[in-house]
Amino acid sequence: MDLSPAWAASGYDPVETQWIDPWAANANAEVAEDPAMKSTVPTLGDAGFWPVVRAISMYKQIQKWGGWQRIPDGERLEKGVRDPRIVLVRKRLMATGDLTTSDGDQTLFDQSVFDGLRRFQARHGLTPDGTIGRATIAAMNVPVETRIRQLEINLKRLNEVAPTLGHRYVFVNIGGQEVEAVENGDIVLRKRVIVGKEDRQTPEYTSRISSVALNPYWNVPQSIAMKDLLPKIRANPGFLGRMGIRVLQGWGDNAPEVDPATVNWSDPAVTSRYRLRQDPSRLNSLGTVKINFPNPFAVYLHDTPVKTLFSRGARNFSSGCVRVQEVRDLAAWLLDGKEGWDRARIDATIAGGEHKEVALASPVPIYMLYLTAWVGGDGVVNFRDDVYNRDGKLTLDN
Repeated sequence: MDLSPAWAASGYDPVETQWIDPWAANANAEVAEDPAMKSTVPTLGDAGFWPVVRAISMYKQIQKWGGWQRIPDGERLEKGVRDPRIVLVRKRLMATGDLTTSDGDQTLFDQSVFDGLRRFQARHGLTPDGTIGRATIAAMNVPVETRIRQLEINLKRLNEVAPTLGHRYVFVNIGGQEVEAVENGDIVLRKRVIVGKEDRQTPEYTSRISSVALNPYWNVPQSIAMKDLLPKIRANPGFLGRMGIRVLQGWGDNAPEVDPATVNWSDPAVTSRYRLRQDPSRLNSLGTVKINFPNPFAVYLHDTPVKTLFSRGARNFSSGCVRVQEVRDLAAWLLDGKEGWDRARIDATIAGGEHKEVALASPVPIYMLYLTAWVGGDGVVNFRDDVYNRDGKLTLDN
């Protein structure tokens, strides 16, 4: 039984005004945990802008043909089961090209449905486990009109930074929770990142990366000291020593160290009088690398001693800074051209435990942008949940 939407047969793209199969790249893409990770096409600039324009056109075409039906909630569905809802799942996957053919028993959750479902999950930031639970059904039931507006909102975001791009820059996709290092129009490095929680959001900002710190100190921001560390200090007097955190009187470079036992930790204003600084070590919250750029939010890119969170689909766990997977690769790229600072020296310095601040040969622009929809270089249209509720605050007429 052919459930293909009528528009798919024509393959007509009004933006390009040529006959194409608009979903071919999406339909044939390898079923992977994160298909966009393999693309070498930057998300920003013309390379990312025009595919979103085409995606809007295609989703509007889907809208003209009736969009898709709502899938009822119910028990979790796995490969091999038969369920009347699978008929609707097949139609939903067909509508956006995640499934190209639908033969045989339409109520059977077969291999083709499994593969199409994983493709759908990956491009929506869901764990691509090939099972149908509440999160997957919720993503499938987002109306086509909502997806169109989401694409249009993000097209506006892309347009605002397009004129400022240089030949070498770093792009942090806050919503997509990835970082790209771009050089001469190609992505030379793409890594997963962990961004801020809903109540400690990573800001959108444009700046220039100036230096890389190896074996960094962590000067604990007052807000984190107050909310996160102070309760631990009060509960356990040995917490500071165990974590390698020193107490300094003031925020200057030569601020004297204070014995924690002499501090009144019950004073509500204590974190405004004293600075907490964690020494470089395997326990340091910044890990082994910190990437600095001027900004009024006291945020930066950095390593982390906890690597397991990078495997999660949704990765908004930080206090606002951006944790970078395999950050030494990014540090080596940033320091390329800095005499004497290759990857071997970076690794050796980190292994030696010495704190070192290394200025870049030339500052590198960094763009931190909150995208909840974009198109990868492989043609895959990606959507993410608006966890910061920023899409709803934007309008399209200004």
